[in-house]
Amino acid sequence: MMIMEIENVRRALEMISSAEDFGILIPEVRSNIVMARSNPCGPEDVVAVPGRITEFQGRAFACRDPEYGASSHMARFIIALNEHLPGRRSALNIKFDESIISICEDMGLVVSSYDRSREPDSVRDTEGGSIPWGVEEALRNSESPPDVIYHRGAWGKEPMIVLTGRDAVEVAELAIKILRKYKSLKGDTR
Repeated sequence: MMIMEIENVRRALEMISSAEDFGILIPEVRSNIVMARSNPCGPEDVVAVPGRITEFQGRAFACRDPEYGASSHMARFIIALNEHLPGRRSALNIKFDESIISICEDMGLVVSSYDRSREPDSVRDTEGGSIPWGVEEALRNSESPPDVIYHRGAWGKEPMIVLTGRDAVEVAELAIKILRKYKSLKGDTR
């Protein structure tokens, strides 16, 4: 079973790496795509790309192969989400842009958000507390299970969009569909 998640993330990584101009979706803090095993307890139960996914000449680029325990931020995100939505085992963070949110809504995806400025000091001061709090807030703010969760940032925190799905390949496929629509919106027909 452990190999399945690694292979799935590897396949997803190949998909986004070969998607022309995927780099336009990568945020300043870089991206990561994660997939948790069933009932994850900690980062060691989540496959991710060590060192994150960066951008090189417009394409997504990873220096290393996916492995368990390679992420803390995105691992905390998918673990928190998976506690409420056990079928959601994968996520990918991309840059925030209002037009990407509109694209997601136009695609019929369930989109939810949270406001980092409303984060309690007790959460902000707890190492690793912000992401689970944000997931909880986004779930509370949505009538249906969200496919997309975003925040508009805060002091020192880059705004971010996170796409979620059953597995990494599904999330990569979604990201590539969004990329095509985003490029079209921006007038890039390549």
